[in-house]
Amino acid sequence: MSIPDSSSVSDRVILTPSAYARAHYLYAQEIGSLRSLKPHISSRDQIDSFLFLIVLTGKGELTYRSQTHLLKQGDCAWIDCHFPYSHKSSSASPWELKWVHFSGRTAPEFYRQFTSQNLPAVFTPENPALFNECLSALLLLHKSSAPAKELMSHTYLTQLISYCYQESAAGTKSQRDIREKLSLVNQYLHTHFSEQLSLDELSRMFYISKYYLIREYKKNYGTTPGNALITIRISHAKELLRFTSESVERISTLCGFQDTAYFIRMFKRSECMTPLEYRRKW
Repeated sequence: MSIPDSSSVSDRVILTPSAYARAHYLYAQEIGSLRSLKPHISSRDQIDSFLFLIVLTGKGELTYRSQTHLLKQGDCAWIDCHFPYSHKSSSASPWELKWVHFSGRTAPEFYRQFTSQNLPAVFTPENPALFNECLSALLLLHKSSAPAKELMSHTYLTQLISYCYQESAAGTKSQRDIREKLSLVNQYLHTHFSEQLSLDELSRMFYISKYYLIREYKKNYGTTPGNALITIRISHAKELLRFTSESVERISTLCGFQDTAYFIRMFKRSECMTPLEYRRKW
């Protein structure tokens, strides 16, 4: 539906999710595109919604959490609309936007995780086309009569959030450098999980402070290197339990656990069953 007014031309779909979608999915509340004809301030506060937008052309500004951000072509923003925000197009170079307002039971936790990793709400992605294509597909979906529309919408919104994590972390050269180093650390853990590894050893090997390594690894992967190593070891232990007849003690050693009791305790914490119970069930 195109809605012309004196300040903009917009094409939007306003949606009312089903009770099932509210209970189980991420769901779109409003999605569309907007082309500004002249400056116009839009302000909102205390909306139970999250807003994602991308600037297709032109320029403007977004004020959020007491900070004003200048946005240009290709810039994106993902914000929590429970907080006051406003946006305004440039008079010299009016912008064109695509956006979606969405919510869902898991939406606040997605956003909390996003902000806990110090990822910026406003960012310039390396690949803006990812967001543009995702929003276009989402808009077309909600204009159609496709079956399982709400489930498909949930999938697109989840994809959009994953793009935010991926692309907002692109950042500066120094940020890219640390991500590359962390990727090497992660690869090393997957390759050498059966060996006795320590933070001090990883720190020396990759020329990074162990405290900085812990902080940045958790920021990028959502867990510490130590916990990641335990998860990798348990995954390999599960494979050995299923496809070999090796004893629990031998599997413990092969996966880098030097103490069998500790291995069993960590396995049970992860899988809510002992290694032998896992072997019998799977």
